[in-house]
Amino acid sequence: MRAMVIDTFGGTDQLEARDIDDPKLGPDSIRIRVRSAGVNPVDTKLREGKLDGLFPHHFPVVLGWDVAGEIDAVGPAVAGFEAGMPVWAYCRKTEVSAGSYAELVTVPAEHVAHAPTTIDITDAGAIPLAGLTAWQALEDALGLEEGETLLIGAAAGGVGHLAVQLAAARGARVIGLASPGNHDFVRSLGASEVFDYHRDDLADAVREVAPDGVEAAFDLLGGDSLEVLRSLVRSEGRIASLADQHPAGDRHDITGRYVFVRPSATDLDHLAALIDSGALRVEIAERFPLEEVGRAHERIEEGHTRGKLVLTVRTPA
Repeated sequence: MRAMVIDTFGGTDQLEARDIDDPKLGPDSIRIRVRSAGVNPVDTKLREGKLDGLFPHHFPVVLGWDVAGEIDAVGPAVAGFEAGMPVWAYCRKTEVSAGSYAELVTVPAEHVAHAPTTIDITDAGAIPLAGLTAWQALEDALGLEEGETLLIGAAAGGVGHLAVQLAAARGARVIGLASPGNHDFVRSLGASEVFDYHRDDLADAVREVAPDGVEAAFDLLGGDSLEVLRSLVRSEGRIASLADQHPAGDRHDITGRYVFVRPSATDLDHLAALIDSGALRVEIAERFPLEEVGRAHERIEEGHTRGKLVLTVRTPA
């Protein structure tokens, strides 16, 4: 099969298109013929070796943790799936080696779900990691409820724009932070108010619309952004972060949760249902052919991407 591989950690120049052996199919696994694979910030960190302390890496490494496509084959212990079915998955494993920047990828069956039916499979591959991150942050880390106010940083980004929609679908009031050029976009997703995260008086501006603070906040960037969000959470409120393992900091009157997304077919089923009902959509900023994944990584590293980037690995027949 054709795949994009790296033989060592480094820059985008390490990414190389190569023919490699097809991934082996274990008894509890599903092999997916890849149609699309999302490109995420974690992919660039993996390429650079920044997660070498968390995961064993086996070179040559095929990166990529998002996938959508059709089933190529199922292991003998797998039930409920068969060849040809359209599926999607967040295919993070315990080791980094055989990812989704390839024509085929093997995924544990328990992580695979039926793909949504109302969007093209080449767009579906952009969603699993970001969608699960947003879902698990709101559902598990924050326990967001109807009528509560949620403050979201980087609300126009890959995770953020999905989180805005998921929160709105729950009946929460959403306050988003985004660059001015993305304000109308974030409002179109369901945010009640949107503020420029570069404002010097950002905290004061948010307090004008939420005088008592917000019940929940979702931080995606850490650093100064986290500090602002933390200051705006009311006493007994909650904050979740993708970037900081201790998001509550010295605020002992609030609950803080760090979010490291986990594979979940059940959660993917929830996302598919929301997509098929029209309550959730993905914004595709740009599509790249597999061989141009280096350009996609460069685009990610520039920052300020609206929505998601996706690799089109196999075109429809």
